[in-house]
Amino acid sequence: MTSRRMTLGVLGVLVVLGACAPAGDSGADDSEARTIQPGPPGEAGRELTAEEAAALPRPEYTDADVRFMQGMIPHHQQALEMSALIEGRSQNRMIGLLGQRIAISQRDEIALMSRWLERRGEPLYEAPEGHEMHAEHMTEGHTDHGEDDHMADGHMAAHHPAMPGMLSPEEMEQLASLSGAEFDMAFLRYMIRHHEGALIMLDTLFASPGAGQETELFRFASDVDADQSMEIDRMALLLREIAAGAARDDPDPGAGPDGAPR
Repeated sequence: MTSRRMTLGVLGVLVVLGACAPAGDSGADDSEARTIQPGPPGEAGRELTAEEAAALPRPEYTDADVRFMQGMIPHHQQALEMSALIEGRSQNRMIGLLGQRIAISQRDEIALMSRWLERRGEPLYEAPEGHEMHAEHMTEGHTDHGEDDHMADGHMAAHHPAMPGMLSPEEMEQLASLSGAEFDMAFLRYMIRHHEGALIMLDTLFASPGAGQETELFRFASDVDADQSMEIDRMALLLREIAAGAARDDPDPGAGPDGAPR
């Protein structure tokens, strides 16, 4: 995690290139157009002129970038499937709001990743039969599918090799079988693991030489790192609160913190 954060911090200085105002835009705020080039270790960075900033080479994407995007799509898709299970199983308002936030962000990011791949002529991923899947199939209709559709066809996550943190079919079935506080705690435990898997994928991305530096992908990776790290902290706190409440209401020394037998 340390190496990922350091990489994001250094590269982030150069991402402001995308925010530079076009030449001749008199309405632009000069402060928004500043570009700082990092200096050697221990030395201050240097502010570049607009001409110097425009002349900087733009990093190209790598095979590792493509693999990251292709793997993160089914990873996000499973988060949608997990969130779809909340309705009818949880009575906790905070769990409901969490699921809504996850669903909105993951759908938007699936669309972003799909566009990124298609604009570069890359497949979203290779389906088992060997034919490519395109963005329309990945994103259409998800808002209309109920939980039974998600569980019945397995969606895209079931057709892709498991990425870090993803639930197995058996774990998805186990989650779907729960309700009330037991569901809430299992959902949080699994979603924390799922989010931590996304951070592992980011570590793998930035450990690959030259990867993660293409401007649009870097912005996306930075957002994933910040958003999912923050959500992990929130979910961990909520899990502790729900577990404490469940222990007060129905103490059971034979149950674990997620409601499952020890």
